[in-house]
Amino acid sequence: MTDDFRFTLRARDGGARLGEISTPRGAIRTPAFMPVGTAATVKAMYPGQVRELGADVVLGNVYHLMLRPGAERVAELGGLHKFMNWPHNILTDSGGFQVMSLAKLRKLDENGVTFQSHIDGSRHQLTPERSMEIQRLLGSDIQMQFDECVKLPCSHEEAERAMRLSLRWAERSRKAFGEQPGRACFGIVQGGAERDLRIESARALADMDFGGMAVGGLAVGEPQEVMLAMIETVMPHLPEHKPHYLMGVGTPDDLLQSVKRGIDMFDCVMPTRAGRHGLAYTRWGKLNLKNARHAEDPRPLDPTSSCPAARDYSRAYLHHLVRCQEILGMMLLTWVNLAYYQDLMAGAREAISAGRYDDYLAQVKDNWTRDGEPG
Repeated sequence: MTDDFRFTLRARDGGARLGEISTPRGAIRTPAFMPVGTAATVKAMYPGQVRELGADVVLGNVYHLMLRPGAERVAELGGLHKFMNWPHNILTDSGGFQVMSLAKLRKLDENGVTFQSHIDGSRHQLTPERSMEIQRLLGSDIQMQFDECVKLPCSHEEAERAMRLSLRWAERSRKAFGEQPGRACFGIVQGGAERDLRIESARALADMDFGGMAVGGLAVGEPQEVMLAMIETVMPHLPEHKPHYLMGVGTPDDLLQSVKRGIDMFDCVMPTRAGRHGLAYTRWGKLNLKNARHAEDPRPLDPTSSCPAARDYSRAYLHHLVRCQEILGMMLLTWVNLAYYQDLMAGAREAISAGRYDDYLAQVKDNWTRDGEPG
């Protein structure tokens, strides 16, 4: 452990990077997938399970935690780590995306955003300063600047307006973060699907001396090739000695393609949400356990998996649980999916270290063609 926040780049294989983020709470091995614990819980999982799967960091969210139970209450109860029984690293998203996607009657101006809660209609204001104050109260180890995320597709004019506002909010967020030993504030590159705006945003943020650099405003409906093109556009302008975080992404293929292009960190609700809806991610592809073809199949999802949920329960039983909407089915498939995502990143780290990332990517993609059937 260390008293400081530090990123060490240990190896490269083409654009792919092997590294480690050091904080007082321990190491974050990169490339890293962060399970999403939006409201201080990774849905359908015990904290100890999440850790055992290999997660070094989880994500919490300002918007949801400010509404319930409230940042001040969490602080009074000892901070978010103690509150959710997760003594390891926590990254908090600033709430900007949720204000766009969830809030009612949103009013945006230079100062921030005034909105009505999607829960009870109560009115709130979120500014860069308030977002950073909430994250400080929560005690998160990595704190994100407050930004505006626009839906894609959008016009160049709209993307430019939001990008420039986000840059002004970035300056205010960085100032409000101040100096917090052992913690870091990340800037967020915006600019929609416009190359010139993405470059301008990345360059400006690099000059602000953030602890890390995130790429935001993607995985919001655009094709994968657009997302990858934006990563390739900004990568030459991101400081190499700082971690690169792609926000809200994504599918297993999205992760592997983005690692190939220099991304170090990811988060996404996909594995947990899919598990709650009967979809399993395995080494051999995706399986929809609602399908009748699984009703009499005695095989496990993956007999060689290190995850008990994938190894010790039959497809027929999982199908039964899903069709009956039993809570255990949601728990087991969430466990399967998070195990797969963590294994995917562990394999990527090993492959980068060995200088064979392209071979790893090709093998993983070949396995996906088997429709859930081990070769």
